[in-house]
Amino acid sequence: MLKVASYNMRKAIGTDRRRRPERILDVLGEIDADIVALQEADRRFGTRAAVLTPHLLAEHSDYQAVPVAVRAASMGWHGNVLLVRKSAEILAATPIQLPALEPRGAVSADVAVAGTRIRVVGMHLDLSGLWRRRQAKAVLDHLADASDAMPSVMMGDLNEWRPTAGCLQDFARSHSIAETGPSFHAKRPVGRLDRIMVSPGLTIAECGVHVSPAARVASDHLPIWALLA
Repeated sequence: MLKVASYNMRKAIGTDRRRRPERILDVLGEIDADIVALQEADRRFGTRAAVLTPHLLAEHSDYQAVPVAVRAASMGWHGNVLLVRKSAEILAATPIQLPALEPRGAVSADVAVAGTRIRVVGMHLDLSGLWRRRQAKAVLDHLADASDAMPSVMMGDLNEWRPTAGCLQDFARSHSIAETGPSFHAKRPVGRLDRIMVSPGLTIAECGVHVSPAARVASDHLPIWALLA
């Protein structure tokens, strides 16, 4: 069994409007996933500095960040970060260029966790439905163009409110979508904006939204998770 999670951490600005990165790590500790996809993990302007500093991540978590950053101060690519356990082996990693009017991106990594090799994609898609579908195609093309096949899991904030239309329809042609439940807004979740999707070869054994007092205040999104077999 492999546990994965996705979390739009909103640059660690909580529902109390305070930026406290340590609360994000507390929530990740509660979930205890093997692989985590983070969105909005870097600041948006200036040097795009990481919100979870390398020191904070190293000293207060069991995770290492997959090296996909292009900017020296960043942890991710357009705010997208993949975290894996320190015991995991990172076999390959790359940022994915997405077509967009505003800065958007995705990240991909091949990792070995407890002897299992898996390809992981983290993403944060556009607010526009037309651009989301173009971005979904870019992600799916990236997976299809890989020289070696392995089971894949895609996670992130898709910004898709409709349950089966748009980019979800595109992803569903090749991946199963976990029924995790509504994750936005953290105070009163009604939207299923955050998604976990897996390819054939992976089975979703359990899944859900992580709800705790810490999660309700740490970001405006609740994290989602899935147990994969």
